[in-house]
Amino acid sequence: MKIAFHTLGCKVNQYESEAMAKLFREKGHEIVGEREFADVYVINTCTVTAVADKKSRQYIRRMKKVNPDSIIAVTGCYAQIDPEAVSAIEGVDIVTGTNEKSTLPEYVEQFAGSREDRAKAGAAAREEDFTVIRDWKDLDTYEDTGIVTSAENRTRAYIKIQEGCNRFCSYCVIPYARGNIRSRELEEIVQEAEQLIGAGYKEIVLTGINTALYGYDDAAGSQPQGVERVIAALNELPGNFRIRLSSLEPAVVNADYVRRLLKYDRLCHHLHLSAQSGSDRILKAMNRPYDRSQYLQIVDAVRSFDPWYGISTDIIVGFPGEREQDFEDSVSLVQICDFCRVHAFKYSRRPKTAAAAMKEQVSPQVKNRRSDLLQEAGGKAASSFCMKNLGRQEIVLIEEYLPQIGMLTGYTGNYIRAYIRCSAGEGEELLNTFRQVKLTETFRDGCIALIL
Repeated sequence: MKIAFHTLGCKVNQYESEAMAKLFREKGHEIVGEREFADVYVINTCTVTAVADKKSRQYIRRMKKVNPDSIIAVTGCYAQIDPEAVSAIEGVDIVTGTNEKSTLPEYVEQFAGSREDRAKAGAAAREEDFTVIRDWKDLDTYEDTGIVTSAENRTRAYIKIQEGCNRFCSYCVIPYARGNIRSRELEEIVQEAEQLIGAGYKEIVLTGINTALYGYDDAAGSQPQGVERVIAALNELPGNFRIRLSSLEPAVVNADYVRRLLKYDRLCHHLHLSAQSGSDRILKAMNRPYDRSQYLQIVDAVRSFDPWYGISTDIIVGFPGEREQDFEDSVSLVQICDFCRVHAFKYSRRPKTAAAAMKEQVSPQVKNRRSDLLQEAGGKAASSFCMKNLGRQEIVLIEEYLPQIGMLTGYTGNYIRAYIRCSAGEGEELLNTFRQVKLTETFRDGCIALIL
């Protein structure tokens, strides 16, 4: 059968779609593009916001229109949280939760066989949908989806090292979608990294539902050492590659922990450190176990080691009870920290969360205004960070040639997007290589760079 995927949401979902595609290939199926005619469409859903739910529903309906006779299999966080709503969407055949991705190919084959049997018997082709969902409290074993040896991106590959979260931030539904903390065995992580490095990938990105919680369960050993344990092992591998962390939670790490990470020479000088708010009052309401001062201590620790260290963040605006001063505290945090990138999110009321029942829900109009202002502040911070890096030399992993502007593009270790002028012929041979460059001027969302 021809299998097509559409993936919504986070890097973990992207990784898991790659893992599922590999499992389908191993069973002899062909993977095709999501816009192509396929026998099966797999929609890997997200539920972090109401908008994510809406997009998931839209893509489910869209895929069915490409081939009305196709099998529609829906998996991921939205399917886990609200399987009844997903099953009710016309055309959905299979609904599985977040810990059933390794068995999805078998479910698809079973369903296809059942449909064929019914057709031969003269029965209606449409039968009851196939739903496999476990309660979130039972999601306590790391699901083995095998070793992933390829990725859609030619230069960068994700490795999932951890699953689940037990922090229960008051706005977040993810613990109910992903279940308990469980960590992948270190030996398997190293083995996957070796395979990907051998296949030519130059950047290994460590990802998970809450990456900083790696090792805080029995699967990875009785003495939690955190993600540092993984970085230390990968740092010793041979090959021409670098390591990047997808994110760390200030709820788990502190300044001393981050200082220890700085000694690994393969680790990119970039850290995604989710703040969520710059207001102590809102952080407490969010059930985030740190305050503004502790967050700034981590930033100071990093920048004292490397003043040009790239730090990106997530910030939510319009959380219930957020006042103008709370919002201004978030804006000032952006200005103080000189982030290289800021992801601004409007608070989304999610079922099962404590914040959904809170009073003083902020109006959509206020959320929109604050989101616009925060994005403006984030843009200025990113420009300021780029300006401070002008004249510096950095190593860029060249990822893509943009023919419309005649430039190569890729990212520095500290997460500045570099644009390098060259011809198409020159560009092709430079793809997926590291090059030392000098950052000369700001351009678009990054800097113009000259290869040295």
